[in-house]
Amino acid sequence: MYPPDFVTLTPDKPAVILTGGPDGADRVQTYRELVEGSARLSRLLVHSGLRPGDCLAILAENHLRYFELVWAGLNCGLYITPINSHLTAPEVAYLVNDSGAKALVTTQKLAGVAEAIVAETPGVLRRLMLDGSSEHHEDLDVATAGYDSGPREDEIRGSFMLYSSGTTGRPKGIRFPLPDTPASAGDVQLLNGTVRMYGLDADSVYLSPAPLYHAAPLRVSAVLHSVGGTVVVLPKFDAQEALRAIERYRVLAAQWVPTMFVRMLKLAPEIRNRYDLSSMRIALHAAAPCPVDVKRQMIEWWGPIVYEYYSGSENFGNTGISSEEWLAHPGSVGRAQGGGVLHICAEDGTELPAGETGTVYFESPGAGFSYHKDPGRTKAVSHPGHPGWRTLGDVGHVDEDGYLYLSDRRDFTIIAGGVNIYPREIEDVLVMHEEVADVAVFGVPHPELGEQVKAVVQPATIADAGDALAARLLDYCRDRLAPFKWPRSIDFVPELPRLDNGKLYKKALRDAYWATESSSV
Repeated sequence: MYPPDFVTLTPDKPAVILTGGPDGADRVQTYRELVEGSARLSRLLVHSGLRPGDCLAILAENHLRYFELVWAGLNCGLYITPINSHLTAPEVAYLVNDSGAKALVTTQKLAGVAEAIVAETPGVLRRLMLDGSSEHHEDLDVATAGYDSGPREDEIRGSFMLYSSGTTGRPKGIRFPLPDTPASAGDVQLLNGTVRMYGLDADSVYLSPAPLYHAAPLRVSAVLHSVGGTVVVLPKFDAQEALRAIERYRVLAAQWVPTMFVRMLKLAPEIRNRYDLSSMRIALHAAAPCPVDVKRQMIEWWGPIVYEYYSGSENFGNTGISSEEWLAHPGSVGRAQGGGVLHICAEDGTELPAGETGTVYFESPGAGFSYHKDPGRTKAVSHPGHPGWRTLGDVGHVDEDGYLYLSDRRDFTIIAGGVNIYPREIEDVLVMHEEVADVAVFGVPHPELGEQVKAVVQPATIADAGDALAARLLDYCRDRLAPFKWPRSIDFVPELPRLDNGKLYKKALRDAYWATESSSV
């Protein structure tokens, strides 16, 4: 099934609920409104000259009508490219041009950025806007007013072309072949896998506390609409608002990142205990490493409903682990799922035995993908001797039971005097200190060792930053880490550049320290 089926079955049922609007009130979009709005836009896009395989770019905040735009594109065979609403105009222009977008839909809130890129994005045929209009962007409601609100007879299934977050380089488009199926079939692989694994159905309510331009909330929300469920969206993450939404809407499932866990755990006990969270059965988390102590506290608070997975937008493999499994294998991100196989390999490609650390490769029957307009990068993620083994660029090891433990990104491994040091291990220690709000660890130049360990800390209170706090943090590390892993220096910043999906933009931090050196990592 897909959304139009539910116009007949449950036309007035909430398809989307956006919490805390400008007036503080929650707002609702029904299935009738979702389907009729997406149908009109779909017809407009086809009439404007877009054809299957073309791209629709969406530049929007978490908006009540976001999925109206998504389903319009999916139902006429387009690639959907959601764009981070916090990017600058040059960054947005790059994504619009690189994706080849022929239509762009934005919102009044982002009109400034959208107008700033008009001259730089000549390939866009149609520019539309929610909540108003601007010099070069038509009011979407006015533009679609004359179009039929019923499904088109020739609807075919589109797909997402998401871009990587760019934490280790420029964002890259991740493109899959368009499915040769009608739109009504939905994303069969994702639909069947998610529904089967988590038991989602028309009675399910899913909470998305993260931005909708990210892969996981976008895809899982589409699954919910395919089975007639309700998606609750936060305009932006707020720890207490997330708990309120769970209680008010009897949320069954939600997707989180570790920084959200940390912020909820730091709420005062009287606030944490104020809300009835008993409806929650599935608390998914991924996207960034979760410190062991943080996850243990979440399981103690919410019970064994916390599920972790490790995957990427490339969708060529994944692992998964339940709370019960994790308590028996703390720190693991699980075992390979869906018939996939994990391989840990040395730099020369040799496969390593259990317990040894190397590059993590997936061997999986998943659908083929390519990095858009970058065959060299597509080839680079494959194992040199086994083209069907592909890596996300992470380093880790498996234990004797096949459970995977991630060490860090391969690009951020510190090599000091020939010894590999994995920043994540040090970060997991420092983030648990009560005076630390966030932390990044990476290698900086050293004349003899090549690199040495640097920690950049976002203190809980910026006024405390200084030599005394640095000394306390170094003492804290000495009690918990081997000497070669100790940070050799600590710097402080008011805020670390962490993306909305929880990933740390560490490259920007590290590059600043290497900029004055003649060499680079």
